[in-house]
Amino acid sequence: MMTNAVTVYFDGACPLCRKEIALLRRMEKGRGRLVFEDVAPPDATPSCAIDRQRLLARFHVRLPDGEMVEGARAFTEAWSRVRGLGWLAPVGRFAPTRRLLDGVYAVFLKVRPTLQRLAA
Repeated sequence: MMTNAVTVYFDGACPLCRKEIALLRRMEKGRGRLVFEDVAPPDATPSCAIDRQRLLARFHVRLPDGEMVEGARAFTEAWSRVRGLGWLAPVGRFAPTRRLLDGVYAVFLKVRPTLQRLAA
């Protein structure tokens, strides 16, 4: 049975990730358009074929049709389903903007460990 919800895989041990997820949850307001799956616990068994370490290393979502996407496209898909951020989706889907967002996200991933220590 296919659902219209997007599954968001996140690192619940990351203070920055928790803040982003808290914002998405607040804005989604329980409408059932996003389902959140914390893959941080060592015994977590993700509900997808991607291994836990890869899910922890980069932002991933599973679309309603089962397709897995990551990085800027994953953020865009999550934003498109929450009130208040939906306007970002067309911007993020525009190829030059998506390339820019992917570049910014790649830089963020490199400095993420330092930012996590500061945010803790």
